Amino acid sequence: QVQLVESGGGLVQAGGSLRLSCAASGRTFSSYTMGWFRQAPGKEREFVARISGSGLNTVHADSVKGRFTISRDNAKNTAHLQMNGLKPEDTAIYYCAAGVYSSSPRNYYYWGQGTQVTVSS
Repeated sequence: QVQLVESGGGLVQAGGSLRLSCAASGRTFSSYTMGWFRQAPGKEREFVARISGSGLNTVHADSVKGRFTISRDNAKNTAHLQMNGLKPEDTAIYYCAAGVYSSSPRNYYYWGQGTQVTVSS
């Protein structure tokens, strides 16, 4: 069982930066791929980025590539999403999740409660 708690969301102007954090409980954190997803009002949940258990492999969605960076610290049971160059279209609730190496939300078993990111123009 893994429990996830996100933090770091907020209101920021376009072009600004935020760093999201995901704190995980449990001893098996490093065995899971960690993913970040987001969901805007009226839209489906969207893949943002994932990182393998070892941290050696990452994938970022085309929409955030070059602006967002996913990372993890297995010693601290944490994952992060550094978001630079934010755009109004990045506005959404951001979720971290633990699962297998996939971009589909269906392959993630544990989810945090989400943190709101709002980007003003």
